[in-house]
Amino acid sequence: MAETNPGHINAALSNPRADMEALDALERTLFSLNYALGEIGGLGPVIDPPKATAQRGEAMAALQQMLVEAICDPAVGPLLERLEEQPELLGETRMAQVRVLRRDRASLVDVPAEEQAAFSRLTVEANDVWRRAKASNDWASFEPYLDRIVAAMRHMAACKNAEKDPYDVWLGEFEWGTDRAFYDRFFSQVKSCVVPLLADCVASRHKPSRSCVEGVFDEERQWRLAEDLARLEGLDEGALWIGRTEHPFTCGLSRDFVIVTGHAYADDVLSNTFSILHEGGHALYEQNVDEAYRMTSLASGTSMGMHEAQSRFFENLVGRSEAFAEPLLAVLRRHFPGQFGRVTAHQLYLAENCAEPGLIRTEADELTYPLHILVRYEIEQLLFSGEATASDVPRLWAEKYRSYLGVTVPDDAHGALQDTHWSDGSFGYFPTYALGSAFGAQFKAAMVAGGMDFDAVCASGDLTPVRDWLRDRIWRWGRAKDSAELVEAACGEPFSATYYTDYLTEKFSAIYRL
Repeated sequence: MAETNPGHINAALSNPRADMEALDALERTLFSLNYALGEIGGLGPVIDPPKATAQRGEAMAALQQMLVEAICDPAVGPLLERLEEQPELLGETRMAQVRVLRRDRASLVDVPAEEQAAFSRLTVEANDVWRRAKASNDWASFEPYLDRIVAAMRHMAACKNAEKDPYDVWLGEFEWGTDRAFYDRFFSQVKSCVVPLLADCVASRHKPSRSCVEGVFDEERQWRLAEDLARLEGLDEGALWIGRTEHPFTCGLSRDFVIVTGHAYADDVLSNTFSILHEGGHALYEQNVDEAYRMTSLASGTSMGMHEAQSRFFENLVGRSEAFAEPLLAVLRRHFPGQFGRVTAHQLYLAENCAEPGLIRTEADELTYPLHILVRYEIEQLLFSGEATASDVPRLWAEKYRSYLGVTVPDDAHGALQDTHWSDGSFGYFPTYALGSAFGAQFKAAMVAGGMDFDAVCASGDLTPVRDWLRDRIWRWGRAKDSAELVEAACGEPFSATYYTDYLTEKFSAIYRL
């Protein structure tokens, strides 16, 4: 911390070289604190004994406060302003660092450090309560925590920008430049495609069968399967740790250390399969940021929308494609020869693409998935506007699942308690899953338009051309470029959800013979 104290930075008032040294010192401090927070936050829920939760929360709160104090140090603002005025000395990478740090600082500087530390402490406790509440189907125990989290986030949003709608503030935190108006337009287009298309699929007489993936699959063998799937995706195993948790997630500490977690269910081998492919997409992004950004504020994904574009791309556009079915089947046969020995690639493709309205988002097929996101997006808006409180959520959840997906929610464990995101304060995150899916569809279209034989690449099982395309245009840039800039540069045009709706229409019309 001594490296970022005001005296050290103020000494650089008229010395550009000292300013750059101060920038490097600040970046090292922020990297170290974020690394510690990431490792404790990522591994803690996986390996800690139950009694460790409270002290983990205290440790994370202290580190969070140190992080905020470092970037919000009164001397840092003038430092970044001075640096921004000297682009000819800094070069492209340092200018990107300054731009990103100024944005990060602006989002934190007006929120008291002790308030942010208290929020960190609250979410650690809430996440532990959520895990137990889900296991025991006990919404009432989690309910007060949800109200406290929403209240805290509304207050922090007001500190950040009192003139802006609090939910818009958080939407912009997860995907820069977005707000409810943006997502309302986006979801309107997606909904107008998915709802009638799903109805046609449900009514079709040509329904694919899941029988070839049904059965009992040893959970330990599924974890060995997970390791092979990571290799198939092309992950750097020397920089990867795979763990087990209730809710799959990825935590990128650096290019050299990415945590991926998943779960295995004995009665559903595809759950583990596609969870690992999904989380592996996140990990590929983190492992392939430009080496020049190491230990800086640029050394991670630019936004959650772009991050979800990578995870959804490898889960669906690659993983659930018919072309990839043969390489995927070969891995499944290696671990479960008895169950998959006589299954064909086409049978597997159909089984993994059944469009069936269900209860669980993470197990949802590609077509119904955005409707699960829409439910959460609409409930989040109601909570932040004050039109609903936590006590209303189970009822709202049941109503919206019945309306959008035609299913009855039997209990809260299969309803409003199924996701971990609200327990850690990730309001505004859910919409990025659907947005990321749409980014991915546009990327695939650009790959094909640029001459890549996408199906042939997937069928070969060697995804190098796909990884190279994404590395050159998306991954290597880290946070140096925002999503809108990345999409336009990679695709030659601004973002358009039409690629996503066209992709879904073409794929599921063919499967269901519409």
